Amino acid sequence: MSARRGPPVEPGGGSRFLYEGFDAAHARIEANERVAEERWAALDFRLNQIDQALDRLEKRIWLGVYGMVAFLLARGAEALMATILK
Repeated sequence: MSARRGPPVEPGGGSRFLYEGFDAAHARIEANERVAEERWAALDFRLNQIDQALDRLEKRIWLGVYGMVAFLLARGAEALMATILK
């Protein structure tokens, strides 16, 4: 003989039809939106890091350019002083 089973009962008691149904599609959409927001935040963070790195690189390049100009001006002034003092 088999044991007779009754309708499923929720842990808190009562029928399963008294509780709200779970909308899986809505939960999936919300989860995807949260993931998309996190990805955008990560992308924005990374782009800001790249922008800062480019700013630092630009400063280094200008420092090199000014250094070369200063070197050439110093060599020109040295050559001019050498010709004047001879």
